[in-house]
Amino acid sequence: MNQEDVKFENTDGHELAGVLHRPDGEPAAWVLFAHCFTCTKNVKAAVHISQALVDHGFAVLRFDFTGLGESEGEFCSTTISTNVGDLVAAAKYLEREHSAPAVLVGHSFGGAAVLRAAHQLPSVKAVATIAAPADPGHVRHLLGDSEKVIREQGQGEVLLAGRPFTIGRAFLEDLERDDWKDVINDLRRALLVFHSPQDQTVSIDNARQIFDNALHPKSFVSLEDADHLLSDAADSRYVAAVLAAWVSRYLEPANGELAEDERVDGVVATIGRKKFRTELRSGRHVLVADEPKSVGGNDLGPSPYDFLAASLASCTAMTLRLYADHKKIDVAKVSVRVRHDRVHEKDCEDCEQEGHRIDRLRREVSMSGKLSGEERQRMIEIADRCPVHKTLAGEIRIETELKQEA
Repeated sequence: MNQEDVKFENTDGHELAGVLHRPDGEPAAWVLFAHCFTCTKNVKAAVHISQALVDHGFAVLRFDFTGLGESEGEFCSTTISTNVGDLVAAAKYLEREHSAPAVLVGHSFGGAAVLRAAHQLPSVKAVATIAAPADPGHVRHLLGDSEKVIREQGQGEVLLAGRPFTIGRAFLEDLERDDWKDVINDLRRALLVFHSPQDQTVSIDNARQIFDNALHPKSFVSLEDADHLLSDAADSRYVAAVLAAWVSRYLEPANGELAEDERVDGVVATIGRKKFRTELRSGRHVLVADEPKSVGGNDLGPSPYDFLAASLASCTAMTLRLYADHKKIDVAKVSVRVRHDRVHEKDCEDCEQEGHRIDRLRREVSMSGKLSGEERQRMIEIADRCPVHKTLAGEIRIETELKQEA
């Protein structure tokens, strides 16, 4: 994993500080993370989720909002609108230096901010909120008696999480102008809502309000037993794993296809510095290969031998389907399981390959429908005629040449 400190300016000219996390290879997508109210980019949830997302192949930028952490500016001048402006500035930085963010993730009050920022960022395909209030005005209860002072004097000091913060009247006025129901209803992005039923800071009712006011596609995941700040790293890793799987549905064009001008000839495999994770492109299709965690991979996709087995299994199924249709055999479904292993030559009958071990592909075929015993046996014989079977059973010549990198 690559990690670096970055700086960029917001529209007010304040320098904001961030941390950029990148996988060793080409990122599956760029993610922008917004931290909770009065927190910083270094709050545990932000750090743990960012690091876990990198393990799943994503690049993540987490940064300090104006007046917090290492970012310039005064916190007393910030509002929900300035937080949104900071997110837009961060997105433009990513677009300028790397790639525009496709995913926004917001924790607590940061969740309210990403729901609003998404409207200004056409590159964003999906938004995830974690323990977020439906109405950002929810934070007013934290102000207590100080709210009256803030309204009368223009600003006031509030004790939050044991630390004093100065909050201005503009913050309250901005909250009062916000129409949270319309913001969520008009999101027009895939939405994933994480929330814990045990959250004592932002109740689970907020998750219901967000979910009910959002249009599809939308999903909800319960973070059972988690606290508001996701203090347990395991909860953050769980959020990252679910988010990575969920968002993959919305990152590529329909059916995982590439644009017409991105079609490739044959199959192209590309791997970066990330161990084992490999992007495969065939025609207009995008796939990912990896190795299991037991051998040092991250199990982000099938292994190379799994793809080999998949070739035989899919070709067998297609061949049997074509034969059944041609012969008018009533086959409702064909299922083919193929497993690869290596065995000692002496354990394999009729094996002529030299050496102590040979590769073996074990194929199991099952069929449902109104087939006679004779028809089932004939189908098994036809399985051996599938083109991939013939290729694997025949002589294969592999020719390799060195091509100049474009």
